[in-house]
Amino acid sequence: MFGLGLVVLGVLVASTEQIQPGHVGVKTLFGKVQPDILTEGLNFVNPLVDIVDFDTRTQNYTMSAIHDEGDKDGDDGIRVLSADGLEVTFDLTVLYRLDAAKTPEVLQTIGREITDKIVRPISRTKIRDFAANYDAVALYSSKREEFQAKLFDGITKEFQQRGLTLENILVRNVTLPASVRQAIENKINAEQQSQQMRYVLEKEKQEADRKRVEAQGIADYQRILTSSLTDKLLQYEQIKAQKELANSPNAKVIVMGNSKGAPILIGQ
Repeated sequence: MFGLGLVVLGVLVASTEQIQPGHVGVKTLFGKVQPDILTEGLNFVNPLVDIVDFDTRTQNYTMSAIHDEGDKDGDDGIRVLSADGLEVTFDLTVLYRLDAAKTPEVLQTIGREITDKIVRPISRTKIRDFAANYDAVALYSSKREEFQAKLFDGITKEFQQRGLTLENILVRNVTLPASVRQAIENKINAEQQSQQMRYVLEKEKQEADRKRVEAQGIADYQRILTSSLTDKLLQYEQIKAQKELANSPNAKVIVMGNSKGAPILIGQ
């Protein structure tokens, strides 16, 4: 009786399979792939089947020219020839995941070496194909986003045919030949100097305009003042000044008069 219980327990254990979160199980029976999959949690299965586990969570694969930054050791940057015949190096990160419903087909046609058989070669081939349509400087600057969008569309189509979903493609670095980088830096420096010179000239123009307006204002003031200074007004202002002086407590001699009459001396 005890032995029978052990047999039953063994059969039950062999008939269950636990799938971890974010994974699916593909069943094979005598080497033949079964079309249905096992989802996460506890599943009851034929004890004769083998289970192949697939991770359906987001995966990332990086190819970089910087040592120890990519998935492969050493320099793994993608070197391509641009439309103008220059060598451009890309650092690329691919974010992808397996389509759970297509994992039986993936196991049949590709196996489990998805990265080496699909992700890496397709990504490197597509980036070379699309980069050949752009000049090196355009890839580095003005056409970078456009290039990345076309690359995404091209890789997406290839991945979908093989049971993969491309989530994102990140062109992380674009490295140009040293001579081209120097030429770009020289151009940027020249543009910055030109902008600085335009700024200085504009400031000088503004200052010249300010001085011109100020001089015009002074000239207008002097013209108005000159036209309003009559002989009687000047005589009146002179009398006011002399009166104020006469009323001050200090000792003084005041000369009053004008060119038409003898001066009047007032002492104090």
